[in-house]
Amino acid sequence: MNKKDTSLAKKSLALHKKFRGKIRVGAVAPIKNRADLSLLYTPGVGAVSLYVAKNPKEARTHTMNGRMIAVISDGSAVLGLGNIGPLGALPVMEGKAAIFKEFANVDAFPIVLATQDVEEIISAISAISPGFAGVNLEDFSAPRCFEIEDRLKATLGIPVMHDDQHGTAIAVLAGLINAAKVVKKKLVSLRVVISGAGAAGTAVAKLLVLAGISDVIVLDTKGALVRTRADLSSHKKEIAEMTNPRLVSGSLRDALRDADVFIGVSGPGLMDASHVKLMAPKAIVFALANPVPEILPEEAKRGGAAVIATGRSDYPNQINNALVFPGIFRGALDHHVPQITDTMKLRAAKNLAALIPKPTAEKIIPDVFDKRVVQAVARAVRV
Repeated sequence: MNKKDTSLAKKSLALHKKFRGKIRVGAVAPIKNRADLSLLYTPGVGAVSLYVAKNPKEARTHTMNGRMIAVISDGSAVLGLGNIGPLGALPVMEGKAAIFKEFANVDAFPIVLATQDVEEIISAISAISPGFAGVNLEDFSAPRCFEIEDRLKATLGIPVMHDDQHGTAIAVLAGLINAAKVVKKKLVSLRVVISGAGAAGTAVAKLLVLAGISDVIVLDTKGALVRTRADLSSHKKEIAEMTNPRLVSGSLRDALRDADVFIGVSGPGLMDASHVKLMAPKAIVFALANPVPEILPEEAKRGGAAVIATGRSDYPNQINNALVFPGIFRGALDHHVPQITDTMKLRAAKNLAALIPKPTAEKIIPDVFDKRVVQAVARAVRV
C-alpha cells in the first residue's frame, strides 16, 4: 500500500469510528407530543395495520414497502478483499445505502447474512422481502450469485439486481460505446478480451454480446474459455457457448493478439506494456481491478493504448457501478417495474454514454457526481 492509500485508510477508519458507521434511522414525521405519538404509533397505527392487511397493494403507499431498498450481502466476495464475512461486508453495504440516499434520494438499508448457504440465503431474503421495494445484492461470490439472483427474480415480484454483475456491465458498455468513438472503430466490430470469468466478467460478456459485439473472449485463471475445454463449470460452459467464435485457446497473451479491447475484472498486475503491444492499433484498455488494476495507466500508455480506464477515482475515466445502481432503483421505484430487464440495461448504458456527446481519450464516461447521471439511468428503467 502506497503512502496515499495508507493515509486514506487511516482517515476512513477514523471517520467510521467517529460516527459508528454511516447509516442512521430517523422518523419521517416529528414525534414531539402525545398527539404525534398517537398518530404514528398506537392507537392510530392500528387503523393503518388493518387497512394494509386487508389491502396488501396499499402497503406501497402506506409503508416503507414502496420506497425502501434492501442492500444485502453474505460477505463472500467483498471488493477485492475476498471472503471476509458479513461483518467485513457491513461497511460496504452501509456505503451503498448512503450512496443510494445522497445520489438518488432512495432510502436503502444494509443487511448482512451470517450464512453462505444458497438455500438459507434465498430463504432469508424471501422472508424479509415484504418490507422492501427492491433488493440490491452485493458481494456474493460466483457462481453462487447467479443462482441466488435468478431464483429471487423468479419468485419475489420486486426488482432484484446483483450490482457487481449488472451495475459493472452497464458502466463498462457505456464507456466502451464512447471509447469506440474516440478510436473511430465500430462498436459491433470490436474484438474484446475480458480477464475474469466471475460475476462481473460474466455479466459484462453477456451485455456486450447483447449489444451486438460478437467477438468476445473471456479468460479465467486457466486461460481462454472455449467450448472445447473439458474442465469448464456449467456457468463457464454457458459463457463459452455464446462467446469466442474463433475458438481461441491459450493464455492472455494468446487472446490479446490483434484485440481492440481489454477489459480486466480480475486481479492486479496481470499485464505490462508488452501485452498492450500485442493488441491492434488504437487499443482500448479498461483495467478495472481495485484497488490495484491489471495494468497501471502509465504502463498501458507506454504499450500504446489510446484509451485507458480504471476503477479508481485518481485516474481519468473511472468505470464505477456507483454510476448505475442509484439510477436503476430510482427508475424502478418511479416506474413501478417488477424486474430489471436486459432491455433496460442496454438503454441505461446508452443513456449514460450519451451524456458525453463528444468523448475524448480522457473523458469517455460521466463523473459519478454529475447530477444528470441518476436521471439518465432512471429513464431507462421503464416497461
